[in-house]
Formats: sequence, structure tokens, C-alpha cells
Amino acid sequence: MTLLVKNEADVLEQNLQFHKAMGVDGFIITDNNSTDGTAAIIRKYAEKGWVLESIRETASGYEQKIWVDRMVMLAITRHGADWIINADADEFWYSPSQNLKEEVKNVRCNVLTCKVVNMYPDENTPFSRWKQATKTVPASEDFDLSPFSIFGRYRGKVLHRACGYLQIAMGNHKVLMFSRWKKPSNITIYHYNFRGRDHFLRKMVNGGKELETHKNNHGGRHWKYFYQLYKEGRLSQEYDRVIGASAYDELRRRGYIYDDSTIADFFEKKGLDG
Repeated sequence: MTLLVKNEADVLEQNLQFHKAMGVDGFIITDNNSTDGTAAIIRKYAEKGWVLESIRETASGYEQKIWVDRMVMLAITRHGADWIINADADEFWYSPSQNLKEEVKNVRCNVLTCKVVNMYPDENTPFSRWKQATKTVPASEDFDLSPFSIFGRYRGKVLHRACGYLQIAMGNHKVLMFSRWKKPSNITIYHYNFRGRDHFLRKMVNGGKELETHKNNHGGRHWKYFYQLYKEGRLSQEYDRVIGASAYDELRRRGYIYDDSTIADFFEKKGLDG
């Protein structure tokens, strides 16, 4: 598994523990100028032998494709990887068998697609105990939702073989392979993208600043949207529209917010630090 991280101390350790328990053999991590406890967590798990490579990337500009591609090539050339997952620290890749190796053991294709589920934030509970997820709301204006709410249509992601790898796409949503052959998988990516109002504000401001320096100035429409609101002094209010706070009861009644304790149950069953 490759991870590109920046100030992810609140979630990174749980991410490593979860995926190790889920069958990941090793991690390659790029830390892009973290200023919290992220670097210390990486060192801790490097000493345990879990983190095979760690890169301290000091550049700005959010060159995600370049940095992830570098990690993929290390996985292939130095560590003999067979399958590679390119993940973010706020993503938890869950297999119903509770072992990711089972998902790839007998497949003949070289790319597996995975659906993404956004988790509904509970400000008063550690994220690993959240037990509500969200579905896409087709008419967001009916609930006064943000155009980039957690109820939006979220693109799936892929994991891929090392053999035939050519290039990863921005956001890890697609991968270019030599003779690509992809199929859907049973893996669900549980996404904890906004872990409370304060986290949302920090993430959007930092991401917006980084994107402004990106030399190609492509992608990241949500970063640009939120960063403009920040400049206008309206970002904090937008968080309520992101999570549908004012329409929670109706969203819940219609099934757009529903119970899903899959990850919380796994953390409890495995006795992980949540």
C-alpha cells in the first residue's frame, strides 16, 4: 500500500493498523511537509518493519501523480510487489473476507475497481467508532447541500497488479496498464474525509493553498470552491451544508444516512487502537 500524507496524525496510525490486519504486507509512505505528529508515527511503524520506505517530500504544489508514481515504482523495483493499493490516510479498504489477499488470490485481471462510501461524521466520537454512512442524494438542492457534500456522487478507486503498470491517474481513480483488464471487486473503501468542523477547515484551507501553487492548475475543483469560500469568510458555515446538518432528520428518514458499523466492528473485533 502506498500512502501520500500531510498532517494525518489523527488517522494514520489507525490506518496502518487496520490495513495490516486486513492483509497488507507493507507500506510505502510519502510525507508532504507534515507539521503535526505524522512523522513520528511513520518512524514508529518503520521501526516495527511495517513501513518499508518513507519519503519526506518538501516540495509544494501537490504533484500527487508524480509522488504516487514514485512510490509505485519503489514497490515494484525494490520490494517485489504483486498487487498495489494507492490509498489516502482517510480511506479504509475493507474486504468482506476480512483479508484483501482473498480478493486478489484467484483473479486473472490486472485492475480491480472498488466503490467508495463516505462516512457521516460524529463530532463527539472517535472516527473509528462512527456507525453511519451516506448515499448519493440525486437532488442536492432539495436539502440545501453543498455542491461538494458528503452526499455527492463519488468516483470509485482501483487497485492494480505491479506487472504491466504504466501510470497512476490523479486521485488514484484510474490506472494506465499495458493491456488493462479490469473487473469490479467486493472491496468497499470507507472514506472518513471530513472528521469534524475543525478538521474540515484545516484540510480545505491547506489544500486550497497547495493547489494555488500547482504548476498545471488542473483538478481539485472542490479545493478551489472551498478555498474561495474561505477567502470570503464563509467556509465555516459551508461545513453545515457539506454534512447536511439542517436536513439530518429528513436525510436519515429517506435512507441517505444509514447505519453501517462495518469498520467500527472490525476495530473492536481486532482490538485495534481506535
